[in-house]
Amino acid sequence: MYVRVSNSGGRKYLRLVEAYRDERGKVRQRHIAQLGRLDQLDTAQVDGLIESLRRFGGKVESSEPDSGEVEFERARELGPTWLLTELWETLGLGDLIRRSLRSSRRSFDVEAAVRLMVFNRLCDPESKLGLLRWLEGVVVPGIEAEAITHQHLLRAMDALMERRETIRKGLSVRLLPLIDRELSVVFYDLTTIRIHGEGEVEGDLRRYGRSKELAGPARQCVLGLIQSADGLPLDFELFEGNVAEVTTLTPMLERTLKRYPITRVIVVADRGLLSLDNIAEVEQLDLGKGRSLEYILAVPAARYRDFTPLIDGLSFAETRESVREDELDGRRVVVAHCPERAAEQSARRRKKLDELIALGDALANKLDAQDAGKTERGRRASDRGAYTRFARAVYEAQFSRFITPELESERFAFSVDEQAVTRAEALDGKLVLLSNVGDLAAEDIVERYKALADIERGFRVLKSDIEIAPVYHYKPDRIRAHGMICFLALLLHRVMRRRLRQNNSPFSVERALEKLRAIQLHRVRVERRRLRGLTKMSAEQLDLLRALQVPKPAADAV
Repeated sequence: MYVRVSNSGGRKYLRLVEAYRDERGKVRQRHIAQLGRLDQLDTAQVDGLIESLRRFGGKVESSEPDSGEVEFERARELGPTWLLTELWETLGLGDLIRRSLRSSRRSFDVEAAVRLMVFNRLCDPESKLGLLRWLEGVVVPGIEAEAITHQHLLRAMDALMERRETIRKGLSVRLLPLIDRELSVVFYDLTTIRIHGEGEVEGDLRRYGRSKELAGPARQCVLGLIQSADGLPLDFELFEGNVAEVTTLTPMLERTLKRYPITRVIVVADRGLLSLDNIAEVEQLDLGKGRSLEYILAVPAARYRDFTPLIDGLSFAETRESVREDELDGRRVVVAHCPERAAEQSARRRKKLDELIALGDALANKLDAQDAGKTERGRRASDRGAYTRFARAVYEAQFSRFITPELESERFAFSVDEQAVTRAEALDGKLVLLSNVGDLAAEDIVERYKALADIERGFRVLKSDIEIAPVYHYKPDRIRAHGMICFLALLLHRVMRRRLRQNNSPFSVERALEKLRAIQLHRVRVERRRLRGLTKMSAEQLDLLRALQVPKPAADAV
């Protein structure tokens, strides 16, 4: 038997052929097996077939000269990509992408390109060119790294946007088994995503707004994210960077309500999303089917002073956490008090206050000594200079309501408003919530809000681990595609986190991925034999894979 190349339909195929003699002794050939199109053959698979045939025949001959040396190829990381591939297929994401992006116009594997971009966000976030460098040191099951180019990645992003609604709908079907069928509480929040680039394009998402990351103006877009009560991301959207936050709420919720069996919507929002100024507008939102929006809103600390008369009328336990409730303008006001937190906040404020007072006294003493004829080395001090330095320190500490430098005084002086300090201490340790939910106890409302802190970790994961920002794309659809890739990465992160918690694993997702990095694929040529194998897995790594409900990798499966 031997292999030969045959032509069919303008393409070349590699076939396994057997030579034999017919009844009249004439030499004939018959087709045994077709190995595939010549331009699409995976060389690694062909090498594996050759080695298998050699082992079956008990021979280890090689066409390569016997150098008598041992050659090692670079070990390539497998653990994290094996884990992510198993999760990707288990959740049905691979099938969803393949079906949604199927097209005869593309000569490359779009699903593979999308999968690589998602995995890279979790393993080692890089630019698209950086991703290709990352591929040089890893093995991704089912993907031939050398076949992926930079243009393939960009075209895959464009394909995602062409079929984004199909993908969104398919994704909701696959997420349904993972969420509570009686889903009633969703968490919605916004964050800003910094974007580089100048100029303007049609439909530009890049707008100047107040960046939460830089605490100042920046060119950005805004990401809205809806998550279930246990932190599973359900939907996302990207908005222009200067969008009014409350206007993003209705379209996001309407779309989510159509795709998930949500019987009631209680939006738990942090201080930045909803505000006391637009709460009336929020209460008028109509979600259809007689559903109105219910909310639990945290009052910004800067607005606590508006609630001082109400809080002063409530009594709290001095040694344990306590929750009290009152009403303001027909809305429930729930106040939680934590004595330990109150003591910490008061002590921190008093320490900073003492530091500023010490600075003011030192400046005043220096001026007094100078007036008494005592000179020091350096430039002569002035009352105006002392005022400027002290006022800047007070401003940077945000203590202007407690300390007032006296501008009109002929000599440098300042005053401390002890009553303002006392009023601030009365609000320490307080959490003030505004809500229109009528059937939850005050303690339950506080617990619902505190759960938001866990949900907000999703944004921290997006920004710190997945590194959604800064974005260097300028086309709106490419920016949206980047958002979808990061959303899929967050989904995988949350599923891993859920499985680790369910199985009482001590590992976080980040530590789990780091621990699995040590599982590598090794290739070596010993004399005339080519061998491959995996790093021996530790008991800890095997326990980790069991907790994540993923089988251990095998060298012949890669």
